[in-house]
Amino acid sequence: MICVGRRMGQRHLLPRLLARECAISSSMETVQVDKNRLNSYVPKSKPVSKNDVKELEAFINGRSRIFVLTGAGISTESGIPDYRSKEVGLYDRVNHRPMQHSDFIKDNKGRQRYWARNYVGWRRFALHQPNSIHRTLVEWERSGRVYWTVTQNVDALHARAGTTSLTELHGCLSRVICLDCGDTTSREHLQSRLDEYNRDWSSLSSGVGPDADEFIREEDVEKFRVAACEKCGGRLKPDVVFFGDNVRRIKVERAFSILASCDSMLVLGTSLHVWSGYRFVVRAHELSIPIACVNIGETRADDKFTVKINGKCSEVLQRVVLT
Repeated sequence: MICVGRRMGQRHLLPRLLARECAISSSMETVQVDKNRLNSYVPKSKPVSKNDVKELEAFINGRSRIFVLTGAGISTESGIPDYRSKEVGLYDRVNHRPMQHSDFIKDNKGRQRYWARNYVGWRRFALHQPNSIHRTLVEWERSGRVYWTVTQNVDALHARAGTTSLTELHGCLSRVICLDCGDTTSREHLQSRLDEYNRDWSSLSSGVGPDADEFIREEDVEKFRVAACEKCGGRLKPDVVFFGDNVRRIKVERAFSILASCDSMLVLGTSLHVWSGYRFVVRAHELSIPIACVNIGETRADDKFTVKINGKCSEVLQRVVLT
């Protein structure tokens, strides 16, 4: 077990957290965390062939207005774990499920549990950097090839890389919103407030999950102090769509409108298991918009793709030459 908290100098302890293994408690499997292995959460895949690259290259070079949809398979290459990847995703590693929308909204204990775990996990999460996939998409956007990007990820890595024509479908963990008055603040500001509120608090961390979630003991959760909205004293929530909630319809309709104006769609790093992202492939297929996909493993929409490459996104995109 690893002890973290204000008393023990959490910010100075972080390098050691990243370098050590996290041993999951007896009800969980072992999770390996290694700062030198950004591929820790990338599922195994076979090398991509030259023919695969050429096929995608021909697809992209034949288009001038590409709509890109990205998923967790982009972020895993930055060292961020996902939920569903075979063997390395959360559901295959541990007996744990993410926060549900209803639990967070209705239950004080649910919010306390979320913020305690997120408080411990935030500093580690904030260290993750955009990778070559993010940078390639920025280059393609600036060249005029990619018209718009919709991401299912909440890590802000697309924005930090420089993508400007962007829809963060499920929101962003870097923002915090008050459920009662709607005021928005930065996650970093909230972290500073939580530092002060929990000056004498510490916790044992037993592993890391997706979306800045850290596994800690329930007895530590119960001692954690949750901050309220500075304007109205209301309930604070990360500006993201939790499991069991819905993306705002206006956001979906705007993305649909943009998709209808594009000449192609490129799907990167997602199994499309969740309807939230899958609906865009369905809409593109209905509009007869050709779709290419790069993903490790099968997806829910394999029968709808013009081009499908089973492989690691970075290996494919880095070899594509635009003409």
